[in-house]
Amino acid sequence: MTSTPVTLCFLLRDAPGGGREVLLGLKKTGFGTGRIVGLGGHVEPGESDAEAACREVLEEAGITVRQQDLGDAGVVEFVFPARPGWNMSARLFTARVWHGDPQESSEIIPEWFMTDALPVERMWQDADHWLPIVLEGGMVNIVVTLNADNETVASSVSSLRNL
Repeated sequence: MTSTPVTLCFLLRDAPGGGREVLLGLKKTGFGTGRIVGLGGHVEPGESDAEAACREVLEEAGITVRQQDLGDAGVVEFVFPARPGWNMSARLFTARVWHGDPQESSEIIPEWFMTDALPVERMWQDADHWLPIVLEGGMVNIVVTLNADNETVASSVSSLRNL
C-alpha cells in the first residue's frame, strides 16, 4: 500500500477558565475543505516529519514551533479503498511551547477548542477514533479504513507495536 507522508501537529494550552485547549482550523481550500482539521500537510522531499510539522504550522497559522518542542504522538494510516491515491501516513505531533498567535492563512482559519468538547460533527469522522487519545498525552498507532464514500469509517484497527 503506497501512502503519501503527511504530518499533523496539535498545539495545546491551558484554557483561561481551566481545562485544556487545542488549536484546530477550518480548512478553506484543498483536501478537507469546510472541515475542522489539525494543522499539517505533506512532507516535502528531503524534509523530516518534524521539519514538515513545523513548516506547516507556520504556513497555516503563522506560529513558530521548534522541532525540539514537538512531542511524538504516533501514526495514523488512512486507507481509501475507493481512492487509493488519497492514502496517507500521518505522523502526529503535539506541542505546548511555540511563538506567536494564530493568524488566518489562505488555507486555514485557526480556532481554539476545549479538548473535552471537540467539534467532531464538523471534523473527519475518524477523528473520534484517535484524537482524544493524542490530546490526553497518549500515543497512537492506528489504521483507519474509509468506506466507498471516502468519508465514513469502515474500520479502525490499533496496533500495540512500538513506533
